Amino acid sequence: MELKAIRLDIPDGTNIIVGQSHFIKTVEDIYEAIINTVPQMKFGVAFNEASGPCLTRADGNDPDLIAAAIKMARDVAAGHTFYVVLTGGFPINVLGRIKDVPEVVGLYCATANPVEVIVAETAQGRGILGVIDGSSPKGTENEAEAQWRHGFLRKIGYKR
Repeated sequence: MELKAIRLDIPDGTNIIVGQSHFIKTVEDIYEAIINTVPQMKFGVAFNEASGPCLTRADGNDPDLIAAAIKMARDVAAGHTFYVVLTGGFPINVLGRIKDVPEVVGLYCATANPVEVIVAETAQGRGILGVIDGSSPKGTENEAEAQWRHGFLRKIGYKR
């Protein structure tokens, strides 16, 4: 077995969601989950099959974001994984709906940070062991930083 760290190429100004699913209809169901929740969101989704022809399936409403999702899926090359690249909203706006997609098994990350996907490769194929999302903590927030966080969440409309 070989372990690899694969850095995802995240386009500027986008967020990504990486997860695991188990059925060919994943791309269509995630498309519907996103478009029915935030219709103005632009996105691409790609899914790697793990049996049959083992193709990367893709859908979305923005050709550049679809291409970015396909590139991530192909770079990681782990079966039954999906990659969503989005703008015009945030993962928090659609995560609940994506989690409710019946074939979604779990999520690895939802972020705009730099991401490395930790992959195990065997003779059978590849699987995701986990992700490194952003950087390690550099300390603990103080009172001023906590006040900034409270203000920021209210400024962007996520708290009242």
